[in-house]
Amino acid sequence: MRVNGIIFDMDGTLLDSMGIWKTLGSDYLRGRGVQPEPGLDERLKTMSLRQAAVYFQENYGVTESVGEILDGVNRMIQHFYLEEVEAKPGAFEFLQRLAAEGVRMCVATATENWLAQAALKRNGLLSFFSQIFTCSDVGVGKDSPKIFKTARKALGTKKAETWVFEDALYAMKSARKAGLHIAAIADDSQKKDREAIRETADVFFRNYQEASEVFFQ
Repeated sequence: MRVNGIIFDMDGTLLDSMGIWKTLGSDYLRGRGVQPEPGLDERLKTMSLRQAAVYFQENYGVTESVGEILDGVNRMIQHFYLEEVEAKPGAFEFLQRLAAEGVRMCVATATENWLAQAALKRNGLLSFFSQIFTCSDVGVGKDSPKIFKTARKALGTKKAETWVFEDALYAMKSARKAGLHIAAIADDSQKKDREAIRETADVFFRNYQEASEVFFQ
């Protein structure tokens, strides 16, 4: 298996953090005295934070600016990212082996850059990555292949030698449109999409031990 570059998702892939996002959108609106529609949080899963903020403005009459909404959401989750979130078991050892092999690595995430950096640094993972690309920085959500194309160009690796590690089906589909290989990492938040994820990804791993057995044969 020829691997020169890997683009890692963060939430649900490197970090065991998807639980904090499960009801975040609904919790934000309720905190403002607004009753969210059924299924809102599922709908928000494919949006970047900026897209979600615009959605709140257009569909719920939230009058704050996009920046103010983002600040409010980030205040709700910052303690978790700064003090609590943990890396997925085996992630550090897997990244360490990749680095020893000279594999170039970066992160592509919907989480804001400062929170991503803080969480990765706290778990000893930040130094493995050359750069963090966020949906806010790139200007699109992971429903677009743009963030993966941007990350791959920054790595300077060929498409055929570049992999994306992801847990979310919609993001895998975007990575596929970018012409990249896909390694799926199982996360409990994506159980309902498990079969579709297996069909979409090139390889499916329940954990990083399984990933090591394949990538370091």
